[in-house]
Amino acid sequence: MSSFLTSSWRIRNEGMMAATCIGVILMVVLLEFLRRLGKEYDGLIQRQFQRHISARVKTTQSLSGGCNADLPAADPRTVTFRASPLQQIIRSVIHAATFGLAYLIMLLAMYFNGYIIISIFIGAGLGKFFCDWMVVKVLIDGDQNGKDPAGIEETTVCCG
Repeated sequence: MSSFLTSSWRIRNEGMMAATCIGVILMVVLLEFLRRLGKEYDGLIQRQFQRHISARVKTTQSLSGGCNADLPAADPRTVTFRASPLQQIIRSVIHAATFGLAYLIMLLAMYFNGYIIISIFIGAGLGKFFCDWMVVKVLIDGDQNGKDPAGIEETTVCCG
């Protein structure tokens, strides 16, 4: 008779162990989903800001009449962006849920039960397959400014 995380989580037969393994697989898939959700939400915020800045630049250029079109471009300008309080709260909630779930999964692995550990590996593989399908946009006539390839990141959420 095994107990995981709480005294009420007792495994009394093979069916309960199978259900536990399936539940652990689903927990790890959920973790991968939350990781992806965090990346997608950050990308959404960045795209919104880029659209906002592009619209402002186009408006400024149309008001100036485009009279500086023949002049060489000045030094690159930067605009600093800060997420709104609501956006930051949403980012924090996603991060906290991801962080907490990752530590619960780590605690499950610390029981050194082979079936649970294998279930964690299976969940990680399925989660990566379903929740983090790699899509890369390749610039044909430009350079990527030294960026690393998309989709490659730290293995664990706790240390990255």
